[in-house]
Amino acid sequence: MPVISAPHAFNEGDLFVDLASICGYPLYLKCEAFNFAGSIKLKAANEMVESAERDGILTADSVLVESSSGNLGVALSMIAASKGYRFLCVTDSRCNLSTRLLMEALGSEVHIVADQDSNGGFLGTRIEYVRNLCATDDRYVWLSQYTNAGNWLAHYRTTGPEITRRFPNLDVLFVGAGTTGTLMGCARYFREYHRPVRIVAVDAVGSVAFGGEPGRRMIPGLGMSMRPPLLDESFVDEVIRVEETDTIRMCHRLARHGFLFGGSTGTVVSGAADWLSRHDTSDITAVAVAPDLGERYLDTIYQTNWLQDLYGDQVLDTEETVRPKPKPKPLPREAKPASRRAPVRRRSP
Repeated sequence: MPVISAPHAFNEGDLFVDLASICGYPLYLKCEAFNFAGSIKLKAANEMVESAERDGILTADSVLVESSSGNLGVALSMIAASKGYRFLCVTDSRCNLSTRLLMEALGSEVHIVADQDSNGGFLGTRIEYVRNLCATDDRYVWLSQYTNAGNWLAHYRTTGPEITRRFPNLDVLFVGAGTTGTLMGCARYFREYHRPVRIVAVDAVGSVAFGGEPGRRMIPGLGMSMRPPLLDESFVDEVIRVEETDTIRMCHRLARHGFLFGGSTGTVVSGAADWLSRHDTSDITAVAVAPDLGERYLDTIYQTNWLQDLYGDQVLDTEETVRPKPKPKPLPREAKPASRRAPVRRRSP
């Protein structure tokens, strides 16, 4: 193990879980939460802060401010504490209590907006608050994860290469869509890869990131109440939308096997399993990206009263949640000659 002097200097990028025995399909899960921030957002936070420092935007008197539903706020709280910056996180009522307490424990301020925007979400209200704050006090520095190229560049430089080192014959990659930083970074990396890789974006029902009608979303992380400015759909081959009830069931299904993951991960795995159930998986290498673990969701996704109040008493009463699927046939070996693999067609831009 390395010896570090700053918390953001460590991130385990080479841990994958074989989910075949749980999901019934050949799927590897890239676990991104093994760092001191507890989520994949550490990568983007690092890139954006370091870029602002290089450009001279951040000074000793600066106060970092960012709109976040949780995980980026924690990552920035940790980095700000380590580097000596003040940080204000603007969030909303959907942010998990444990996440808010964690940011405050790291010395950050947390402001919670209560009014919804025109799409029935809170993002527009959060952004308006940040803009007004920056307009009235020039000490505030807004990194703007929604427009900052460092958000996707972090994954172009790290997440994509980490996946290919372990799975050089990758066929399909499933990535959750929030700000689309992870999605765009990985998609851009694999567009330049030596073999075609199908990029499947996984979004939450009720999100308007890829169009469609807005709807209620109670699980923070994936989904947007506006079109993500970073999104370039020409890099995406397919979009899958997942109901929150399916997210919850997948989280509990994974937990029944000892893997406690967060809501974003449950959404991505549910979407990936749905896609794999509709395609020939006899000779395919599929990877999904898991943004976070489940400890911060103990008072929501893993809390019975919260679930019943929002989704009804029967939300977990399904055969899939209670009893796992039969163990599938042995998977093909990872590295196979390209000639033995079914071609994957990429959608034209």
